[in-house]
Amino acid sequence: MNRPSAHWPVPIGAAASRAGVSARMVRHYESLGLLASVARTESGYRQYGEADVHTLRFIRRARDLGFSIEEIAQLLGLWQDKARASAQVKQIAQRHIDNLEGRIAALQAMQRSLQQLVGCCQGDERPECPILDDLAAR
Repeated sequence: MNRPSAHWPVPIGAAASRAGVSARMVRHYESLGLLASVARTESGYRQYGEADVHTLRFIRRARDLGFSIEEIAQLLGLWQDKARASAQVKQIAQRHIDNLEGRIAALQAMQRSLQQLVGCCQGDERPECPILDDLAAR
């Protein structure tokens, strides 16, 4: 099936839809400076070009991978800098991996603690509950 060619520029709703984000997020990314200010119609409506939608997709994918807004700003700058060194990009990604590993380890420790507490709880009609006792003891 042939897709009709896209007509540019497009209003915020169409840009958001094409990028897979909400119009609210488009405005948010613009307010944060991740997306450059776009042209407006005489009546003040934002108009987005193909490059803007591509940038929004980049931001969405980076958010899907858990990068922070600050990291995304750095990555966008590097993406737009054709003279960049890929080592800079790799360093940002590696720091993110290290951070994720720490968060995963912390979540796994929480899971083990909760599993132990749940295993100790009878889960019956009696009021005694090792889960609540543990929470109150800390």
